[in-house]
Amino acid sequence: MAHSRSRHPKLWPLLTGTVRYEKTISLYNQGHGEWVNAPILAYLVETPNGRILYDVGCDHSKVNDPKLAAKYFNPDRPDSNMPKVREDQRIPNYLERLGLAVSDIDLVFLGHLHWDHAGGLCDLPNCDVHVHAKELEIAQSGQDHAVFASEIEGSDSWITKSAEYEISPGVHAIETPGHTAGHMSMLIELEHGSPVVLCGDAADLQQNLDERIAPGYCWQDNTAQALASIEKMQRLASDEGAELWPNHDFDFFRKQAAFPDWRD
Repeated sequence: MAHSRSRHPKLWPLLTGTVRYEKTISLYNQGHGEWVNAPILAYLVETPNGRILYDVGCDHSKVNDPKLAAKYFNPDRPDSNMPKVREDQRIPNYLERLGLAVSDIDLVFLGHLHWDHAGGLCDLPNCDVHVHAKELEIAQSGQDHAVFASEIEGSDSWITKSAEYEISPGVHAIETPGHTAGHMSMLIELEHGSPVVLCGDAADLQQNLDERIAPGYCWQDNTAQALASIEKMQRLASDEGAELWPNHDFDFFRKQAAFPDWRD
């Protein structure tokens, strides 16, 4: 039996895979020749009104089936290795360890639609999906080559928004475009700790935040928009006393509570 929902949000970071790449992918025009091993993260948020996933990681089959891997990933790409996803890192397995099933997820909130954030939807059929309208528009146009068309099939039924909004009590969608056209971060108000901003790929690394460096890839090379989003998150940190959680930083991730522990 699934455990009951808490009266206040709880937050679990989920390690859904890893990928090794040249640091310049995370830092605009910096980090050439320096490689990092990065976590591919999703986050489970339990609220009084339901359970939310922020991002869902990769499609396990595209990574582990040799034919699919050859189709979707370029083994000769000079700045990135193949991602790695173990069976126990798939989201249904994390849910099972908490006494939950996929049917216990009420909403999937996709910060953006790149393959390492949206691919895991294949493991979460029939969930309501939220995404920024601009993000979906660009993905459907085929202009963003880090979006796999097969992973946005059925997206006409998704719920799109064009502004910031409260997803659930204490959980807020924050517009942070730059890395992609409609990137969204998430602000979570916790009972016992500081609020948390899940930066998504608006800030891959702590270094993006500390040194105000745009992500390595910016939509239409608009670094000014990406930097404005970093500054916006920093204002949230200052005004709300919030922690900013970068999305692909193993050093930062390892400082958080290890699953199945949570933040609340």
